[in-house]
Amino acid sequence: MPEITEAQLAATIDHAILKPEFTRADVDAELSIAREWRVFSVCVRPSDIPHAVDRLAGSGVAVGTVIGFPHGTTSTAAKVAEARAAIEAGATELDMVVNIGWLRSGFDDAVVEDIRAVKDAAGSRVLKVILETSLLDEEQIARGSRLTEAGGADFVKTSTGFAGGGATVPHVRLMRENVSDAVQVKASGGVRSLATALEMLDAGATRLGTSGSATILGELRSILAGGTAAGRVDESSY
Repeated sequence: MPEITEAQLAATIDHAILKPEFTRADVDAELSIAREWRVFSVCVRPSDIPHAVDRLAGSGVAVGTVIGFPHGTTSTAAKVAEARAAIEAGATELDMVVNIGWLRSGFDDAVVEDIRAVKDAAGSRVLKVILETSLLDEEQIARGSRLTEAGGADFVKTSTGFAGGGATVPHVRLMRENVSDAVQVKASGGVRSLATALEMLDAGATRLGTSGSATILGELRSILAGGTAAGRVDESSY
């Protein structure tokens, strides 16, 4: 029996609504899932922020978005402009993709400056930095985690979900080991089942990015009610 309540698990989930092909009807269906399961937040495409804010008003579900998504290679000025526009539209959390090429090249000062500029624009809003761990080796993941903290971000995050691979327990542990308690870890990409979600939390993640929220929380609800839904995986999620 999992030692977590449905409300506790829901409070760790950022429900991802980021697929580029989603229509407005698709977005609305996902926003309804977020509202129904009372997840912590949704993470929507920048152009969907005003609509999500309106649809989720009064639900208690926060609205977040992505910056420099999915490759992280836009200029710092462009990321700052995106951050400011997202906040003006109503976003309260920002998930920024690190400049992966700079990180792999060892341009540490540039990586920190890029993160710090977006954090300055974000102000008191939560900033998460996506490393895209599937494209990095362990040294780069560890260094990227430390640079994330040096740039003032609130979270270091594994993946976009769009570069192949995704969160792994060893990578989450490695990230947790390379930041202080002031920085949290978000596991995202491939979190499609209750078992995986619980593994990521046990490894040190405090937030989960997934589009499989209904599957994960539905399985937990069934187990806590005495059902036998263990082992469900949402293969359509990311």
